[in-house]
Amino acid sequence: MSDNERDPLLDQRTAFILLLGVLAAVGAGALTVLGGQNAAGGVLTASGAFTAAVYFFHKIIR
Repeated sequence: MSDNERDPLLDQRTAFILLLGVLAAVGAGALTVLGGQNAAGGVLTASGAFTAAVYFFHKIIR
């Protein structure tokens, strides 16, 4: 079996939802740190934003 015949690890919908989650997390974390919080607060904000964004986009993207 050649490499071209294998199934992808993630389907397009899943990859797109995770990409949007990562983008939301980076944005929220960066804005938190730029707003004066420390790096730990930025990471916590980013993780919450990632979770919320993935759940949100999972519900609205069919």
